[in-house]
Amino acid sequence: MNRSHDHEAHGHGAHTHPATAGSTDKAHCCSSGANAMGAPKAIDPVCGMTVDPGATAHHAEHGGARYHFCSARCREKFIADPTHFLTPKPAASETAAPAGTAYVCPMHPEIRQDHPGTCPICGMALEPDMPSLEEGDNPELVDFSRRFRWTLPLTIIVLVLAMFGHYMESWLSTGARTWLELVLATPVVLWAGWPFFERCVQSIRNRSPNMWTLIGIGVGSAFAYSVVATIAPDVFPASFHEHGRVGVYFEAAAVIISLTLLGQLLELRARSKTGAAIRALLGLAPKTARRIRDDGNEEDIELSHVHVGDRLRVRPGEKVPVDGKVLDGRSHVDESMLTGEPMPVAKDVGASVIGSTLNGTGSLVIRAEKVGSHTVLAQIVQLVAQAQRSRAPMQRMADKVAFWFVLAVLAAAVATFVAWGFFGPDPSWTYAVLNAVSVLIIACPCALGLATPMSIMVATGRAAHVGVLFRDAEAIENFRRIDTLIVDKTGTLTEGKPAFRQAIGVAGYSEEYVLQLAASLDQGSEHPLAEAIVAEARRRGLVLQAAEGFESATGIGVRGAVGGRLLAIGNTELMREHGVDADALRDQADALRREGASVMFLAVDGALAGLVAVADPIKASTPDAIAALKAAGLRIVMATGDGVATAQAVARQLGIDEVHGEVRPQDKAALVQRLKSEGRKVAMAGDGINDAPALAGADIGIAMGTGTDVAMSSAQVTLVKGDLRGIVRARSLSDATVANMKQNLAFAFLYNALGVPVAAGLLYPVFGLLLSPMIAALAMSLSSVSVVGNALRLGKVRVA
Repeated sequence: MNRSHDHEAHGHGAHTHPATAGSTDKAHCCSSGANAMGAPKAIDPVCGMTVDPGATAHHAEHGGARYHFCSARCREKFIADPTHFLTPKPAASETAAPAGTAYVCPMHPEIRQDHPGTCPICGMALEPDMPSLEEGDNPELVDFSRRFRWTLPLTIIVLVLAMFGHYMESWLSTGARTWLELVLATPVVLWAGWPFFERCVQSIRNRSPNMWTLIGIGVGSAFAYSVVATIAPDVFPASFHEHGRVGVYFEAAAVIISLTLLGQLLELRARSKTGAAIRALLGLAPKTARRIRDDGNEEDIELSHVHVGDRLRVRPGEKVPVDGKVLDGRSHVDESMLTGEPMPVAKDVGASVIGSTLNGTGSLVIRAEKVGSHTVLAQIVQLVAQAQRSRAPMQRMADKVAFWFVLAVLAAAVATFVAWGFFGPDPSWTYAVLNAVSVLIIACPCALGLATPMSIMVATGRAAHVGVLFRDAEAIENFRRIDTLIVDKTGTLTEGKPAFRQAIGVAGYSEEYVLQLAASLDQGSEHPLAEAIVAEARRRGLVLQAAEGFESATGIGVRGAVGGRLLAIGNTELMREHGVDADALRDQADALRREGASVMFLAVDGALAGLVAVADPIKASTPDAIAALKAAGLRIVMATGDGVATAQAVARQLGIDEVHGEVRPQDKAALVQRLKSEGRKVAMAGDGINDAPALAGADIGIAMGTGTDVAMSSAQVTLVKGDLRGIVRARSLSDATVANMKQNLAFAFLYNALGVPVAAGLLYPVFGLLLSPMIAALAMSLSSVSVVGNALRLGKVRVA
């Protein structure tokens, strides 16, 4: 941890106990901040800076204490939410990762260690292998944010002075302007850019040149050259003196540092979301369980204290704490958060229940059978974590050549220095220094660093306009290579909620009368199928009668009396219990089932009266989307937890040939791995938590925006409206973006390829032409402008 971060932590620690203040100013005093006369200084509770209560004009009263601020902005933030800034911050030991935590590089998973640090290969900050439920602030993000926030104004001022300073010569001399640029740029380069120089040195020490090598050498050279030009301008030939001074490039060094910091902030924020899927899964588990002791008394205990064999009570509306079996009670349990299927499952004595699922209106007593890391939820967490870490990130095109590019530039600079020093005209060593610096400046990695991020930034904005959200650059780069698409059924191909399909009457009963009777009886049921029937009857304006003697026959249907007539609605088994022959509607029922519907027979006074069918309808956009994807050459595979018959029925309607039904989360993940082992580039589209392992394990995970947060966190791509046609758009945009990135890299390297030989002085023997660092900086700027301009074209690209 760097010193600036330690200072901030100290500053926060100084104000974590305002309640102990004995006077208005005592709450935020720190003895270490006292001045020479012993007058105490206060800590700004917002930013942690030390301020002099007598010198600052910004104060606020809260809870009987007086607080002091470094600026009006900090005071405004405090007044808006004082509790946030006065709440005690956890000590370092409280926010630290648990003992034994492994830290891994997100770009190079093979780099693992037992403490935080940076990757020796790429310089990225290491992350905990398994995120914790309580996500604390990323120290590096906090540190970089502070460096960026405090030095951005200095960068802007330096840039303005460099660009428009000649208009100020009437009141600001050239020499004074140069010294002012030096004073303003020094904290930007040496303080804000210090972490980059540390990584540059580390890359050299580890013999692994990377972007930090380029940034460190480029910025360091530009800054060092400018410092020498400011302090000792006479060492430069007269030809380098223009407008009363030697050209300096403080603005180039400062702008590169600020832009790099901004890029790092955006990257760190994006990377912080990669653990959101696991945190969301961990958050599903309840914090406590209600244990029934041997004497019959009940007590609430922490989930970690539950042991195999414990008897636990699950009250209505509570989450099931662990995997187990029902000992007593009856209820419906919503397992959609783990299975993705919309129908609550009936649970009776002997039935298995899954931890973290949601109990319905009944009360259950269960026996704990699997706890801790052995539960279904824990296994899904492990699958997601394993898939995320096993997926090696794609190396950027610039990174592939970075090693040789850096070595080539360094070699060219050294060769230029030696050649001019020994063989150049007098003053040969001055020319040697100048030309070597020109080589390093024109090879400054600004354009190279912008080439890919600018394309990605514009492409993600364009994608958002068409309902496609990419989580990272890797997803955009890889999407065009996809040749196989695995799709979940419920919520992906279908709406994800049951809807009324059809009512059929026999023996003189009309369709509407059958629906009216069924809905009247189902008013007393909490089952989603019953809700769909009641909703349809009300939509049609049918008058529903009160049901008497309502009784739920678990798993097979319901019974009761409506208008003095005995009704029963349910499956074939319920009809058999009531001695009702359903053969008259068997063919229609089978046909509806083949179409993916759930069928319930209605009996009135012991005789068959009709049937009601409820189905999860296919999304209106799905048929066109599947047709477009097949036309694009993708192999479509359906994998669902639904029954095989229902899955095949939906597949037939959509023209999907390969179907896998009744698959568990681990089965979906295994299917992804099998197809990948066959050399396929696999995308997985799903919307449920049960899809999370497969989404994380696929080359590209595609989540429905209408689905669960865990699915969206596990996926690299989210279709905002849950419309599969977004996959076609994403693929088209991926092709355009990768082409744009290649063009940008070509522009960047073209400038370097043309500029480096000229900067090295290769044209001097023939044309007497040397490239001053000023022209080198101009070429560097032109390369950046061309890259940005070309990337902006993506904002107007047409997508399918």
